[in-house]
Order: sequence, then structure tokens, then C-alpha cells
Amino acid sequence: MRDEWLLLLFAAFAGALALLDPRPIADYRRWLQWPTLTGLAGLLLAIQGIRDSGLVQRAAAAAMARAHSLRGLGLGLVAATAVLSMVLTNDVSLFLVVPLTLAIGTMSNLPVLRMVVLEALAVNAGSALSPIGNPQNLLLWQHSALGFAQFVAAMLPAAAVMLAMVALLTVLWLPRGRVALTSERLEHATISLRLGIGSTLALVGMVVAMEYGLAPLGAAVLLAVFALGARPSLRRVDGLLLLTFAAIFVGLGHFAELPWVRGILQSTDFSQPLTVYLGAIVASQAISNVPATVLLLDHAPDAVALAVAVNVGGFGLVIGSLANLIALRLARQPHGLRLLHAVSIPFLLLAAPLVYLAWRWLG
Repeated sequence: MRDEWLLLLFAAFAGALALLDPRPIADYRRWLQWPTLTGLAGLLLAIQGIRDSGLVQRAAAAAMARAHSLRGLGLGLVAATAVLSMVLTNDVSLFLVVPLTLAIGTMSNLPVLRMVVLEALAVNAGSALSPIGNPQNLLLWQHSALGFAQFVAAMLPAAAVMLAMVALLTVLWLPRGRVALTSERLEHATISLRLGIGSTLALVGMVVAMEYGLAPLGAAVLLAVFALGARPSLRRVDGLLLLTFAAIFVGLGHFAELPWVRGILQSTDFSQPLTVYLGAIVASQAISNVPATVLLLDHAPDAVALAVAVNVGGFGLVIGSLANLIALRLARQPHGLRLLHAVSIPFLLLAAPLVYLAWRWLG
């Protein structure tokens, strides 16, 4: 359990708040965010099946066959991550691309941890453009009453700056060398088409179930199917990740509703765009950007300003966006948290003023 420090930290945090500020059971159920948690469970099941099928390794080999340089391969992966995050949400994008990146890393000299950090930045930047790219955008899109195209247009200046920064960092940070293949590992990759096709269909079905608010049902169906036909994959699902997110949801949900936190919000004037922008970024660093959105939704009159801010707030500390946690957990690379912070915190400090200026001048 030494490696599960984040789970232990938030479990202790949630337990301390429960002792200091007891609440009804209904509050804890609400903070648990059951639809989100079950949706994550369903995604983990489907992706584990795809990874066990060997199709990820086959896709990795196909990607490397077309790549001539590490930078070109890295830019392709970053671009794919960003585009997928616009249509499949940021977490689903990571569930698809990070396993592919790991498979490529086992067959080549691609710097895996650098790529995973870049992909975490890419989903935060790419998903900012789309009303359905991440949970905070979906919530604010519905709250703002803007049309789909109007929301995209309003977010375009901010997203363009963030995407350009990620692309530039990718070019500057990845080595110039050519891709060197390790063919022996590729030759021994085994493929299970039945598991691969079934798991891919399960992934599509889970995304659809989440889109229509049926995540618990979708996860239950997938659990039954994998229990009957793919028990080895079921046993390899990262259950501790689910417990970590449950502890985070309960701890941060409780914290956001403490009386003194509410008091600060009520005494702050959020009528000024800069106040909304800075306040939402700070809140995202403390409690993650989705809870920060919920916390500030009724206090910030400008939904677009809040959307820009909480998306920028996904950079910086790992807790800024839950996508950061998912990327690091899927990668399971040594010193991942340290490298993410070494890159993401300066990225936030540079992106915050640039995005604000672009949004105010061009938005």
C-alpha cells in the first residue's frame, strides 16, 4: 500500500472531515458521484480487455511503421490524444492512447513517461474546445444556454493557445532521433480477436451509456459479461484506482461544502472576469476543476469565463484535473508525479496569462 499514498491521503482527509463536520448519509452518496465512478469502472473493464487482447500492440506496430522520427511519432500521439478528447472526453482519450503509448515504448526507444505527461497536457488542452470534451464543459455548456458552435467559438482562442503550447513543448522536449524498433518483442505479441472485438464494442457501449446517463447499468452489464467470458481481464482491473477516486470525490465534495468555504464565496465579487478567472484557477488547484466548477457555478455570472478558467486550472498540480491522475495511473512509471509537476506547474504559470489575454482580446 506504500504506492497508494494518494488513496491513503484522501481517505484520511475524508475521514477527518466526517469526524469534524458530520453530515447525513445522503450527502456522502451525492459526493461519491456514483454515475462517474461506475462509468470509470466500465471504462477500466473495457480497456483492460483491449490491452489483454494484443490489439494495442498491433496498433502500436502499425503506428511505428509509419513514423520516421521520435518527434514525428510524439506529435502524432499528442494530436490524436487532443482530437479524441474533443469527441470522446478527456478520460476516454487517455484510456485509449496511454496503453498504446506504453505498447510503443516496449517496442521502441520512445520516452514513455515524457509522452504520458504530454498526453495529459494534450487532453486538458484539446477537451477545452468542445462542449462535450470534459465534465466541466458539459455542465457549463448546459448552464450557459449557448449553442454548440457558439460555445466552441467562445473557447477557441483559449484552446488554440493551450494546444499551440503543447505542440511546441512536444517539439522541444522530445529527442530528435529516429525511432529504433525492438522487433523481437513485436514478433511474440499474441492476438485474441474475440476479446479485442468484444472489448472494443464494450468500450463503445460504455461511452454511449455514459452519454445517456446509464453508466451504472452499463458497468453492471460489462461486469457480468467479463465475469462470464473474460475473468483474467476482470482480475487485472485496477480496483485501487476506483477506491482512490471514491476517496477524492467524497473528500473534495465535503470540503467544498464546509461553511467557511461557502462564506468566502459569498463574500467575493465574481462580477469581474479577472476575479472569476483567478478564483477558478486557484480553486481547481485545491479541489480539482470539476468540483471547482460546481462550487462556482451559481456565483459566476459569466459561464464562458468560468469555462476558460477551470480548463486552464487543469494544468499545474496533479489534482487540478482528474485526467492527470488517470494518465499517471495508467502509465505506472517511476517518478511520474515528479515529472508531471516539473512540467505542468510552469506550463500553468505561462498559460494562465497568455490564455487570459487571448480570450479577452479575441473572444
